[in-house]
Amino acid sequence: MNFALLMLILLLLTGGIWLADRFWLGKGREPERKEPWWIEYPKSFFPVILIVFLLRSFLVEPFKIPSGSMIPTLLIGDFILVNKFTYGIRLPVINTKIVEVNDPQRGEVMVFRYPENPSLDYIKRVVGVPGDRVEYRNKRLSINGHLAPVDMEGDFQYMEPGLSYIHALRFWETLGERRHAVIINPDAPPLQLASVRQFPLRDHCEYNDSGFVCTVPSEHYFMMGDNRDSSSDSRYWGFVPESNIVGKAFLVWWNFGELSRIGSRIR
Repeated sequence: MNFALLMLILLLLTGGIWLADRFWLGKGREPERKEPWWIEYPKSFFPVILIVFLLRSFLVEPFKIPSGSMIPTLLIGDFILVNKFTYGIRLPVINTKIVEVNDPQRGEVMVFRYPENPSLDYIKRVVGVPGDRVEYRNKRLSINGHLAPVDMEGDFQYMEPGLSYIHALRFWETLGERRHAVIINPDAPPLQLASVRQFPLRDHCEYNDSGFVCTVPSEHYFMMGDNRDSSSDSRYWGFVPESNIVGKAFLVWWNFGELSRIGSRIR
């Protein structure tokens, strides 16, 4: 079950019992008589559930990174915080925006509901905003006909779960005013054509052996992982609708394996 929906059900249940006891059940109970457990416990948990629900719905929500698609920016096992109001205030559970705040910008790291299965949350970097022409040829990213500036840093090695070490190259890439790290495996092809699905609005894209070019539709975003050759992203399953946005990732608050990452700002 969706966690936000579960929290809402618990909130309504405990809140309903609290209200019933305050305005009806409690009036008929003698002062010296102890509250029954089915009233005492919900009343105790109601304020805690209310605070957690409001915090997760409108301020910040924690997530855990389960894969290496955002290496080197985010590592497997990172616990991160996501700002829930940066891209607008949304009603919990149904995720409908009720207050406009900011639009996602190129280079920001965003959490969103996976278009093919909205019960799953994904995290990638915003590469294209509505109207952008995103092109990726021979492992070089272009936005609206301009190559994204890159500076090579050097070799980068990491281990994928159950596999040996992967040798890659680390670059600093600039999208707009944001500079972030990406890694590229020189031995991998620019695109796994066999993995490209028949996603909605696919006619906005053209694919070939050297890469692709996509024009981002209105109210949609194009997302890519920083681990360019080991990321399932918009190249394969399509655009992210604005209605699927969850929030902006901004902080690593815990990692059991690498305590030095605690407090790292997500760039």
